[in-house]
Amino acid sequence: MRGCAPHSGADGGDALTAASGTRSVLFRFYLVGGASAAAYVLLFLGFRAVMSSQAANVLALLVSALANTAINRRFTFGIRGTDAILRQYVQGLVVFALGLAVTSGSLVLLHRWVPDASRAVEVSVLVAANLVATVVRFVGLRRVFTEHRS
Repeated sequence: MRGCAPHSGADGGDALTAASGTRSVLFRFYLVGGASAAAYVLLFLGFRAVMSSQAANVLALLVSALANTAINRRFTFGIRGTDAILRQYVQGLVVFALGLAVTSGSLVLLHRWVPDASRAVEVSVLVAANLVATVVRFVGLRRVFTEHRS
């Protein structure tokens, strides 16, 4: 990963450099994730005005996940060019599917327990579900993009 180049020396610099690089990657991932979450909520609300919550969730999550993958690829993980891009997007879609399972499952449970849930309740449940999905996404994308550097 960019920013994680080994530091030679007997002073423990390798661990410090790796920790600093990991913090930097996490911070950039956090920024991209925050922007993606905001975009997801706006897309969900826009789509939800004309379709079911499940359909709106799928479309909003797909659009925001594709943008998220592109931005994380370049900004967070520092990958440029087209080497392995197809494999990375396919693997990114697998990570998307895991997030979709979490968010769709949360909507199923919500509508089972609260059949006439308001948009605000739907969005609140989806934000919580997306926090869980974000952890899965970070682990998955980090694996996808660090494999590229091996």
